[in-house]
Amino acid sequence: MTPEPGQNPPTPPRHGTAAPAIYPAGGAARTRWILGLRGARQPVTARRPNAFFVEAERAADGCVVPVVTILLTNRECPYRCVMCDLWQNTLPSPVPPGAVPSQIDYALRRLRAAHPARIPIAGGPMPGAAAHPTRCQIKLYNAGSFFDPGAIPRQDYPAIVARVTGFERVIVECHPALVGDRVIHFRDLLEQAGGPARARAPRLEVALGLETAHAGVLAKLNKCMSLPQFRRAAQFLQRQGIALRVFVLVQPPFLAPAEALEWTQRSVEFAFDCGATAVTLIPTRPGNGALEALAAQGEFVPPRLSALESALAAGLAPGRGRVFADTWSLEPFADCPACFAKRVDRLRRLNLAQQVLPAIRCAVCGAGEGGPLASRPSG
Repeated sequence: MTPEPGQNPPTPPRHGTAAPAIYPAGGAARTRWILGLRGARQPVTARRPNAFFVEAERAADGCVVPVVTILLTNRECPYRCVMCDLWQNTLPSPVPPGAVPSQIDYALRRLRAAHPARIPIAGGPMPGAAAHPTRCQIKLYNAGSFFDPGAIPRQDYPAIVARVTGFERVIVECHPALVGDRVIHFRDLLEQAGGPARARAPRLEVALGLETAHAGVLAKLNKCMSLPQFRRAAQFLQRQGIALRVFVLVQPPFLAPAEALEWTQRSVEFAFDCGATAVTLIPTRPGNGALEALAAQGEFVPPRLSALESALAAGLAPGRGRVFADTWSLEPFADCPACFAKRVDRLRRLNLAQQVLPAIRCAVCGAGEGGPLASRPSG
């Protein structure tokens, strides 16, 4: 993923020093520990999205389609996960009504100017193979939960729907604990926008952060979620006919690097068992203060690029559904500067092909020697 020209990627914050040295056992003390290690937020405004861009993604039917991604500026998520760095580009208080539709307008105007043949017009006919050569989906990610009552005002739902009716799919993110009536209400508004037959209504897809199927590690992430709770949220979406996307961390804290690949595979399998149609693998990124403190305690080892490559290959092997590698800002995970760019390009090609491609061979670091990178250790 690449920000639009003129938008700067987030810079690492200066971390605080108020937290105790040892990660607390749980409760409010754990949240205070996480908050005490934070630095300053990046300057953002309620009337502008944090970033927006167009990328290609393989759809559920196997076609590669353009996907508009808008990173909405919103209030901070109320769940203080130890690995999260999304708070860096959030506001300390909720945005006012009308702000989110204005952010969508701001992004779509500029994206349509840059990609006039790829981005549908809001309120226009649903693009499809028979009616229009271009298909397009949209992701509205708000650094938290779309259905958090303190994040996206419910009164803004109709205005948001009016802006996304030309897209074939609308993908939003949510914490499993917040999956409920608001999801149904937003889905119903999308369906109503499709006309009496609802045949042209944008399909809703909800992305849930599973992070890991390792129950002990999940409990330590301060996500305030259990595996049974995740499964109940997934079942709710399935009963409502709403598609499920799942986020899985590669090499989270509190997990030995030698176990990372096995638990990534188990987590992907758990996600598909819960009805996921797509799983996105996210390398656990340092830079939020808390992970640096855990690394100093020996509780976190940042993954290498080879770990992400191995995880993607292992996730694709069973063929149960689409598995993607998050390729945003992978420089901190580079194993070798000489082959880094080619290996990231390979990951992007794997995302689109959904099959393992030949490994990149490098004379400098020896990558690819003795077989595909999927066979290399993940730690």
